[in-house]
Amino acid sequence: MAKTKVIIIGAAGRDFHNFNTMYRNNPDVEVVAFTAAQIPDIDGRKYPASLAGELYPAGIPIYDEADLVNLIKEHNIEECVLSYSDLPYATVMHIGSKVMAAGAKFSMMGSTPTMIESTKPVISILAVRTGCGKSQTTREVVRQLLSMGKKVVSVRHPMPYGDLEAQKVQRFAEISDLTKHKCTIEEMEEYEPHIAMGSVIYAGVDYEAILREAEKEADVIVWDGGNNDMSFYKPDLTIVVVDPLRPGHEIGYYPGEVNLRLADVVVVNKIDSAYPEDIEEVLDNVREYNPTAQIILAASSIIVDDPKLIKGKRVLVVEDGPTLTHGEMEQGAGMVAARRYGAIDFVDPRPYTVGKLTETFEKYPEIGILLPAMGYGDEQMKDLETTINNTECESVVIGTPINLARFININKPYTRVNYELAEISAPKIGEILRDLDKLK
Repeated sequence: MAKTKVIIIGAAGRDFHNFNTMYRNNPDVEVVAFTAAQIPDIDGRKYPASLAGELYPAGIPIYDEADLVNLIKEHNIEECVLSYSDLPYATVMHIGSKVMAAGAKFSMMGSTPTMIESTKPVISILAVRTGCGKSQTTREVVRQLLSMGKKVVSVRHPMPYGDLEAQKVQRFAEISDLTKHKCTIEEMEEYEPHIAMGSVIYAGVDYEAILREAEKEADVIVWDGGNNDMSFYKPDLTIVVVDPLRPGHEIGYYPGEVNLRLADVVVVNKIDSAYPEDIEEVLDNVREYNPTAQIILAASSIIVDDPKLIKGKRVLVVEDGPTLTHGEMEQGAGMVAARRYGAIDFVDPRPYTVGKLTETFEKYPEIGILLPAMGYGDEQMKDLETTINNTECESVVIGTPINLARFININKPYTRVNYELAEISAPKIGEILRDLDKLK
């Protein structure tokens, strides 16, 4: 029988995982191509033969998603599998309609078939949107597990922006490992806090190979989900973060609603900066869509290194890049801190942007006067540095998880904004973890 011809529609993460778990050794299917979106400079490469397996000795090409319809027609594609996340439902069906009009079947993977089982307990931390505060929740989970005397190994959702073959399995236990693996700003933002806590973190491309390595040194595996994707591992406890600054998004995005329905615990974050009616809307949706989940109310506690550089100043606010772009947030921790500590004006960076950052604002005009810390590669990092230094402001408020000044030269005063999870209601995460039978 002829093989079913498939295209996997992705963004360099879930797409590769779906291939590895469902198609790599499937002789009845031929994955003709991946398409890529969201992440710069992913298309034009190949998923290498060393990762694709013996059925794909030449590897698998990666094309821009803009080429999808032509690829379907040129290769007589029978099925296209949506394999990336943080998409509004309308966008999901626009992609689906495009696929079906071109003559192919449009499909998505279920959660369980792509979840790999671990020999160790797995705590999964997910979110319904990018920028909900998942990373600070993950840090709190890791802190609590360490306080219980557990050896914690975290595994981060993939960010394979470099050499895919070299990134098959990556282990980060020391700051020098970030340089060793040529990490981008986005990767460093996620990995460095774990290293600082004395916790090992893995990432890469082949998540079964990663899990087997992580199990060798872990009492507990923490799945640190990203881009509001579903867990790659079968969890013993699923914690999902929702955001009342974007009420309704928890039931309007794929696969955010899937995560909400899967949650054992829902953390309603940022209640210190959200309107009461928006908090109530989110709580109503949680109770309706997952009535058995435990609910934790939490604030995102803001700490500024030097408030004097904000009060009475004209400031440039730099925020986490993905939170502003496909996360669609209108503000992040930097803007919250700038308002709270008395900035008198917010300088618009758009007249000063160069290169890749100019392209980012053209693609995401809704970002407005915030500057996204786009750092997927050396060129973007240089463009970020130039844009900051070009901007006519009195000081810079850095709302990213790491100190950008370690990687770029900023020619004006700056201050960092740090943020941690502050649980307000009971039960708290530590109590829930201590009650979990798998951890006793």
